Amino acid sequence: MKTLTVHLDLFALIILLGVAQGIFLGIFFLTGERGRVVSNRCIGWFVLGLSAIIAEIFLCYTNYMFQVLWLIDFSEPVNFTLGPLYYFFVFARLHQRLPKHWFWHMLPAIIWAINSVTWFYQPIEFKYNAYLHAYHPELSYIDSDEYLPEDFTNLRDYVSEMTMLGCAIYAFFSFLDIRKAFRQRGLSLFQPAPSQLAQLRNLILLNLSFPLLAVFIKPQFYEDLGDYILACYLTLLIYTTSFLVMRGSNFFVEEPDPEPEAPSPRKKYEKSALSEEVEEAVLQKLTRLMEDEKPFLQSDLSLPKLAQQLGTSSHHLSQLLNDRREQSFFDLLATYRVREAQQLLKDSGTANLKIDEIAERVGYNSTSAFHTAFKRLTGQTPAQFRAIATSSRSA
Repeated sequence: MKTLTVHLDLFALIILLGVAQGIFLGIFFLTGERGRVVSNRCIGWFVLGLSAIIAEIFLCYTNYMFQVLWLIDFSEPVNFTLGPLYYFFVFARLHQRLPKHWFWHMLPAIIWAINSVTWFYQPIEFKYNAYLHAYHPELSYIDSDEYLPEDFTNLRDYVSEMTMLGCAIYAFFSFLDIRKAFRQRGLSLFQPAPSQLAQLRNLILLNLSFPLLAVFIKPQFYEDLGDYILACYLTLLIYTTSFLVMRGSNFFVEEPDPEPEAPSPRKKYEKSALSEEVEEAVLQKLTRLMEDEKPFLQSDLSLPKLAQQLGTSSHHLSQLLNDRREQSFFDLLATYRVREAQQLLKDSGTANLKIDEIAERVGYNSTSAFHTAFKRLTGQTPAQFRAIATSSRSA
């Protein structure tokens, strides 16, 4: 078997960095408290899938694949998981759960994984020819036998097209979901929005552009020769996601709420410019906002963000909560979130939801923080409250 020397250039370096960053990011999402959040698990497996695909492109592009021919096409079973996993991520970020009948979305990936056995279990000569066919058509094939017939679906010649079509369809579904979320808040898609929605929108648009780029790139090259360009773009997608994590980690995980602070005496704010009339107007606006739009359901809601929605400063809002309601910002969030959780726990229509799912729905990404706040405000655990509510309905 003729082999070629290893080829390294700028594209190879970019691709390798994408592999390393993707593995790091995937592990980051799947471990610790973050791994308990369903959307984090979806994006974690999605990024690891991208890393596997980029790693194979790196091996093929640099000719390292000649040294590990048994790995040829090792990432192909991942192809049909990318679209569903990304859609699951978006859906879970918006609804704190997976879509109904999510398993059926993974059926093509399962079928393709079974089909992949027909080219994984082949002699090394077969794999050598497969590598030449995709990346080195200038080299001559060698004689090869087959252990078993390849590709029982007879669809492998169209796997790239099917993968791009699947990614485009699921990216479009994700786009529809985020557009609906914007409309429910009375916003157009490209208006300034809460950080979670804005970041989801930007990621979806970036992801939607990938199949469009592939449609343009693929026809320009024989077989997989242009995949290094797509790998660089996937690297960009991974680093964009990393940037969002570094920019604000509360986009993906919420730290447990600190213990409530004792209300500060009014003299702390003696020099405040707020009049009683303005205070009352802001408090009324706060009540309407919390009851009508329910921003407390957003896991990344912060004091500055809430103050911005009310058209005041975070300092003045903190003053109002301390002076007029004798609450800290975290007390306010906990009060509304626990009240919303009580409604869900009493509702027979949500009786199938687990406690941690209810915690996510009302804005908590930390189940322990939810339990602490619920017990502090109600004197009961969520499970005890649900049991009493259930027995009352049955009586």
